Amino acid sequence: MIKLYTFPPSTNSRKVRIALLEKGLEFERVNVDLTKREQKNPEYLKIHPFGQVPSLDDEGFVLYDSTVINEYLEDEYPYPSLMPSDSEGRARARLLEDFRDSHFNPYCVQIIYEMRKPEGERDAQRIDNAKAQIAACFDRLENELQGKEYLAGTFSIADIAFMANFDFLDRFAIAVDPNKHKNTAAWIDRLKARPSYAASAT
Repeated sequence: MIKLYTFPPSTNSRKVRIALLEKGLEFERVNVDLTKREQKNPEYLKIHPFGQVPSLDDEGFVLYDSTVINEYLEDEYPYPSLMPSDSEGRARARLLEDFRDSHFNPYCVQIIYEMRKPEGERDAQRIDNAKAQIAACFDRLENELQGKEYLAGTFSIADIAFMANFDFLDRFAIAVDPNKHKNTAAWIDRLKARPSYAASAT
């Protein structure tokens, strides 16, 4: 059975949980408590040398990095597919997943980092800047979703990547304006309605 080393609040861990659930794969969750620095235990460092989550063990084949893991799952367990059938669509899905990984998620992490500090020690300017950058991401998503239900046309790893951050948006009251971002708001509602969204919360 697949074994997933995960931490429930981690957005990148959830990204893999969603993919596993969408593919209907059975897997064992092994929680690695980052608050107790379990990711730095010598035994876990043998699995993930950088001491991060998630990691995946598929019958002895071990790998890490959420994007790499989801690509592996698509290759090893191709049905149901989480990629478009055409090369352009697959390239677009990868491009938009990278956009989430490199431009959207880092600003979410910045806000989480600041909000963990005592109220008087938080960098309000850094939080406001991160929220502004997230809003700019909504602008791009709105354009990408013109005339489409999903980012790459069909439901894909790109949508899954963003799904992993929706609870964060709710938690910190970062709302999508349905008047300005009509397509994005409808897309978020559509993704939240998928069974994998609720099932991946823990």
